[in-house]
Amino acid sequence: MRILITGGAGFIGSHLAERLLAEGHRVTVLDDLSTGRRENLAAMEGDERFALVEGDILDRALVQRLVAQADTVFHLAAAVGVKLIMEQPSRGILTNVGGTENVLLAAAQGGTPVYLASTSEVYGKAARFPFSEDDDLTIGATVNLRWSYASAKQLDEFLALALARERGLPVVILRFFNTTGPRQSGRYGMVLPNFVQAALEGRPLLVHGDGTQSRCFAHVADAVEALVRLMATPAAIGRVFNIGTDEEITIRALAERVIALTGSDSRIEHVPHEQIYPEGFEDMQRRVPDVSRLQRTIDFRPRLPLERIITDLIAEKRAGAKRAGAGA
Repeated sequence: MRILITGGAGFIGSHLAERLLAEGHRVTVLDDLSTGRRENLAAMEGDERFALVEGDILDRALVQRLVAQADTVFHLAAAVGVKLIMEQPSRGILTNVGGTENVLLAAAQGGTPVYLASTSEVYGKAARFPFSEDDDLTIGATVNLRWSYASAKQLDEFLALALARERGLPVVILRFFNTTGPRQSGRYGMVLPNFVQAALEGRPLLVHGDGTQSRCFAHVADAVEALVRLMATPAAIGRVFNIGTDEEITIRALAERVIALTGSDSRIEHVPHEQIYPEGFEDMQRRVPDVSRLQRTIDFRPRLPLERIITDLIAEKRAGAKRAGAGA
């Protein structure tokens, strides 16, 4: 099968590309390399079944051409990360809405299946736990620009489901919950890579707020397994799925776990949110997915434990530091 992955040089996309190549598919990656990295694709260079197209999902003609050549599309390209969204909210809106529109309209022309990356952020300020795919969504005030990302992704979902109804577009919506693991960058506020890097360097681990806010972290290998199974499951078409684990941990406890597993002498420092983010930021106390629909549909749920995620990140960063030292 010919598969197009937008944002395929990114964290999740590069792991997905490797898996699909290993299963015998032809893979084309479209990425502008603004947040994705060419080195994420190094293992696939030279494979005749793999191609990297450096370009922008806002380039409608390019997107139409690549989608027309594909049998299936994984649309993962987006402006992501709370830090990036807070610093450049207009970029997030334009990329996440305009780029998705280009992909979906191109796919609708030929009825090409699209697996659309969304986010747990769409649940907003919902207070019913765990979050179920059919729950009502509650978004904060527009002056709090943190919610621009959630609203843009909600609009992406609405457009995808509208085209499914009106034009028969085969679409599956993927709401990712804190996917992490090797290759994830800490540049845009991703907590685990930042914690691990700080611990290995003996720097303080900066916990935003009081640290009692909790999240659920899924290994990227589990997320990719879910995507591959969904692609092979016709019953998934037209539905929304939470992609994540329901193993919950507070951010303070996460920092403590990282320090223990690295054997670091680092300390934990609490930093008020206003020292980190511009005005208009709100933090949510909990984010917990209901993954029962995913399990019923594909007989799988993310299950690799948090300790495995942390130890994989530690191993990756130590290997990177060793390579850097050898090249000095």
